[in-house]
Amino acid sequence: MAMTYRMTIKGRLDGLNDYTKANRTNQYKGAKAKAENERICMAYIPRGLKGKKINFPVHISFKWYEKNRRRDPDNIASAKKFILDSLVTAGIFPDDGQKYISGFDDEFYIDKQEPRIEILIQET
Repeated sequence: MAMTYRMTIKGRLDGLNDYTKANRTNQYKGAKAKAENERICMAYIPRGLKGKKINFPVHISFKWYEKNRRRDPDNIASAKKFILDSLVTAGIFPDDGQKYISGFDDEFYIDKQEPRIEILIQET
């Protein structure tokens, strides 16, 4: 039976424009921005996921709840890089390559009171 795993990250992560700007400033600022975004993600990885035997590949659905419509969807969704790298670092995924991830889908919503990212990991 295929399992489904959920996690929610409160707030928002840097978008591609923020990350690109940090990298253009200097390499250390870019590395610091990536590390900070990954630190945020790591804090929200459920303890219950650690040690689970996930059957790969998986399909991942992202629901991005922003406080307004100022950021473009492609800018917002680029933060999945931080999320996936964090899942690898935490030992949840062995790698974030095509052998382990069959695809993604993204949906975008507005929630002024509670911006967040809801992630649904489904075994395929």
